[in-house]
Amino acid sequence: MERTFIIGGNWKMNGDRKSIDEIIKFLRAGSIPVNNEVVIGVPALYLDYVQQRKPKNVEIAAQNCYKAEKGAFTGEISPDMLKDLGVKWVILGHSERRNIFGETDDLIAEKTAHALEKGLKVILCIGETLDERETGQTNEVCFRQMKAVANKIKDWKNVVIAYEPVWAIGTGKTATPEQAQEVHDALRKWIAENIGKEVAESIRIQYGGSVTAANAKELARQKDIDGFLVGGASLKPEFVDIINSNAN
Repeated sequence: MERTFIIGGNWKMNGDRKSIDEIIKFLRAGSIPVNNEVVIGVPALYLDYVQQRKPKNVEIAAQNCYKAEKGAFTGEISPDMLKDLGVKWVILGHSERRNIFGETDDLIAEKTAHALEKGLKVILCIGETLDERETGQTNEVCFRQMKAVANKIKDWKNVVIAYEPVWAIGTGKTATPEQAQEVHDALRKWIAENIGKEVAESIRIQYGGSVTAANAKELARQKDIDGFLVGGASLKPEFVDIINSNAN
């Protein structure tokens, strides 16, 4: 099954109006393949600013949202608030949310279910730490994180999975194309066995973890890698090269 290549840029806690204007400038100047989908994850404070200025062929995502419509949840934002700004995507389950802010598999699953119920599209991040990889737990960890979400949702058509080995995020270390493909293949097989063959064939699985213009082309050649979730490089002009990495 043909799966649309999807490139996400996660700005994390970076940016101000001046630097955002520069990013918008190089996105507008660069070519984006018609068949590729591009989504940039913007700090909540600047979602509306970017929404008003982004190129038409780029969507924006919030970097987080909560599992409730509204209420006494100081500092949180809801899917309804995002939709009010015209935001269509949200990134959930990023390793920094899990490992720095202590978000559990169950909480991420609840947030994913609520965001989907409200009509948002979700980039669902999963991945193992260095210790977990070195002790042979990569698949176990990824499958556990997937199962938590599978227990809460039935319809996967608005979900993109981002496999992000935690040891490769912001470290300069990147999983080899073969290592990344091995995990993506294992994920697709798990999905086929535990969710459904049709979902396994259609769902897009991004790779994330120190993706750069230098390594993106080789990673993009792997048959089960359907795009990237890019961190630091999405703040630089090379992001346009990554967007074009699957071009023949």
